[in-house]
Amino acid sequence: MSEVTLKKLADMLNLSISTVSRALKDHPDISGDTRIKVKELAGVLDYEPNTYAINLRTNHSKEFGIIVPGIGNDFYQSFISSLEKEARQFGYSLIIMQSGDDPQIELENLKRCKQSRMAGIFVSITSKTIDIHNFLKLGEQHIPVIFIDKVPAFEACNKVCVDDSAAATMAAEALILKKKQRILAIFGNTQMSITSKRLKAFKETFTKYSADTSLEITHANSTQEAQDILMDTLENSLRPDAIFCMSDEILIGVMKAVQRFGLHPPEDIGVIAISDGYVPTFYYPQITYVETSGFKLAKTAFARMQACIAGSTYAQELKIDSMIVEGGSL
Repeated sequence: MSEVTLKKLADMLNLSISTVSRALKDHPDISGDTRIKVKELAGVLDYEPNTYAINLRTNHSKEFGIIVPGIGNDFYQSFISSLEKEARQFGYSLIIMQSGDDPQIELENLKRCKQSRMAGIFVSITSKTIDIHNFLKLGEQHIPVIFIDKVPAFEACNKVCVDDSAAATMAAEALILKKKQRILAIFGNTQMSITSKRLKAFKETFTKYSADTSLEITHANSTQEAQDILMDTLENSLRPDAIFCMSDEILIGVMKAVQRFGLHPPEDIGVIAISDGYVPTFYYPQITYVETSGFKLAKTAFARMQACIAGSTYAQELKIDSMIVEGGSL
């Protein structure tokens, strides 16, 4: 069967294409009888609007692009799930793309969003992304870009992220309150602004309130690296009495090493993390963590996107508050 188009419907009903189009949209200028006839025929013939043609005509779609390093991350799963619910209420759908933490793939995904005339783009940049010029250029085509979670240090852009400094400060204060004296703190990629913000606040808190604490700072770019770091520390150094994990990815690696050595938090070693809250429930006792909510981030990011679509032109950085969730690991 040939494709059912507006022209075909119009010819069969002896109406103009514009009349058929307006009837399908319940335009008040079209009589009730005509609207019923048009919709009945469209239903019988399984007519579907040509979204590509609509995108070309209106210069935008009803789709948002999401570009993240990977969807296996629980934080991004929570973010995407919440964002989809928000978008659906306003008639939008989502196209989800993974960069694999590769700037070239990230750029290819960005081009796809541009060619598809996405209504807007949410992006968590890769650890190697330095130049965001291509993202900012989309503003010239009225395609808003909201950077989320892993955001660029460049200030003049829309960013929605966790209050990284406050989250790291909460974790440091929890360790100080528990009177931990030998702490291994494992942070993420040194090139990311999220890492630098959390590291700076973490160190400053100890300098201010517990300068005599032995604080070993190291970095891991993956779960395996985090596991290897702790394995090496436990084999060759004085055992720390607590470990700070900057992310869920690091926490998983740390707990693998903890379990391999047969250690039991909090008696043998304390553990605290910055987390979306899902991974800490895998362990007994549950890991104490500072919450970073993908759910809250999605709601704030979508509200900012709606403001941009409505015409807001100034750049804004919004931060999501955190709170500490007590488990039994510290």
